[in-house]
Amino acid sequence: ARGSLSLHRAYLRSPLGLLRLGQLALGAAFWVTVAAHKYEGAAHFALFAAVLVWLLTLALFGLSLLGRWELVPWLGSRWLLTNLVHDLALGVGLYAAATGIMGHKAGQRSYCNLPGYSQHCLYGAYLSASICGGITACLYLFSGLYCLSRRCRDQRDII
Repeated sequence: ARGSLSLHRAYLRSPLGLLRLGQLALGAAFWVTVAAHKYEGAAHFALFAAVLVWLLTLALFGLSLLGRWELVPWLGSRWLLTNLVHDLALGVGLYAAATGIMGHKAGQRSYCNLPGYSQHCLYGAYLSASICGGITACLYLFSGLYCLSRRCRDQRDII
């Protein structure tokens, strides 16, 4: 179990592996968009939630790609359930909240989208973050449903 590291290529080609890549890419787009612009208030929570879920997803992806989830105490023997809870509770829940926050902030800034408005406008950044967050939440929902379907069929592995 502790031999040389190699990529678990079957995971990378599986639906869950492809969904994880999409989650990581769009999740990074979400939090980079928010972090690169001036933000205040509830956007701090949205940024925290996005970075937290992104880091946890990166850890799940890395361990799954290397096939080393057995090394995680207690969770390694329940890896499918761990992925399921992560996707549905954390991924969907926190990204839906972050998307709602950024959508609300975009709505508050919609006035600055008018022609001739001379001040710095955050509408586009907030709207872009909201769209990325919504798509990311959908990807987490799809991966959670994939894990749930495997669990309901009494399969114990993620691929």
